[in-house]
Amino acid sequence: MKVIYQAQKFYPEKLTHIYAPPAKLYVLGNESILNEPSIAIIGCRKASPYGKKVAYEFAYKLAKKGLVVVSGLARGIDSCAHLGAVKASGKTIAILGSGFNHIYPAEHKGLCTEIIKTGGSIVTEYSPETKPIPTNFPSRNRIISGLSNGVLVVEAKEKSGTLITVDYALDQGKEVFIIPRKY
Repeated sequence: MKVIYQAQKFYPEKLTHIYAPPAKLYVLGNESILNEPSIAIIGCRKASPYGKKVAYEFAYKLAKKGLVVVSGLARGIDSCAHLGAVKASGKTIAILGSGFNHIYPAEHKGLCTEIIKTGGSIVTEYSPETKPIPTNFPSRNRIISGLSNGVLVVEAKEKSGTLITVDYALDQGKEVFIIPRKY
């Protein structure tokens, strides 16, 4: 585990321009990718099969083109985005709403291992012992959009963490792309 403070070399330049940039980041894996061109792929946890497929395919193709895929390690769209990047042998960054000793959801510990093996990273602003409490996740979302050059939304639900991330992205001047739910 590495700890990167705002004044250090590998602190992501993009985060210095957001509201309330984290004073420090805890990083497992490749910290150099935090400054590479990236796109966030986010969406609902209870995604449709179509949404999961789209998230996976976009992540796969964008990672193949060299973009780093950023997401929040949540069930549904987030995990499909990370998996797509990993399967493309690309790089992905998972932003946690907890510390490293409390990966959430727990079933994604193996995915975290795969992310690191393929040159990606797991990032959090929370100390290793911080538990995944609900108030951490909206705050985490500013980092997801902050690290990204743009945000791709797949199947957002009303009043969701996805829309919180979109609000952050718009406040940060990022482009937001939308893939609607297929009916």
